Amino acid sequence: MTNILLLEDLPEIRAWLGSLVLQVFPDAHIAEAARVHDAVGLVSAIKFDLALIDLGLPDGSGVDVVAALREHQPETQSVIVTIHDDDEHLFPALQAGAFGYILKEQARELIIEQLQRITQGEPPLSPSIARRVMAYFTAKSKPQPSSHSLPHVALTERETEVLLRVAKGFTLPEIGVQLSLSRHTIADYVKQIYRKLNVSSRAEAALEAQRMGLFGR
Repeated sequence: MTNILLLEDLPEIRAWLGSLVLQVFPDAHIAEAARVHDAVGLVSAIKFDLALIDLGLPDGSGVDVVAALREHQPETQSVIVTIHDDDEHLFPALQAGAFGYILKEQARELIIEQLQRITQGEPPLSPSIARRVMAYFTAKSKPQPSSHSLPHVALTERETEVLLRVAKGFTLPEIGVQLSLSRHTIADYVKQIYRKLNVSSRAEAALEAQRMGLFGR
């Protein structure tokens, strides 16, 4: 059984999201919360596989729950589900450890499709969010700090190719096609890259790629 945390303060939206979740994870046990405080309490009591988290809540920000999950349950995949598509909400959530970022305004079918990505080990990102992430890190790629000031991380040439494509927002199957490798092989490369860079999310990997000067390649 899949344990899923659903943090959303509006009952009708919570019920709607719950129905979408059950279409993708029919055996799921859903623990619902309407406030940050309640969600943090659930995190201390239940081991979750997935958390769907709203940002604007009556007693704070869902980013605090993402951070709590990252600290206490690092294997839990936290996905933001929100109306906010601006940088001020997006990047703090990703930097806190969010695995994905979905906009509520999308069609029901598209949200289901993005949730299904989780079962394939891919981050669910709304298309406009993926473009925003790529544009942000491309803009941040110049100027680069001098290479001698950065700690050296020994990535192979293939790992570097995969990292660059991960940072640019390509999915695992897309990277596999580009490099003539299977999705599972790419997933293995991604795990190895994350281990070497000591990161746990696509956003952190993109930051490292930017820091290493890969966006200029």
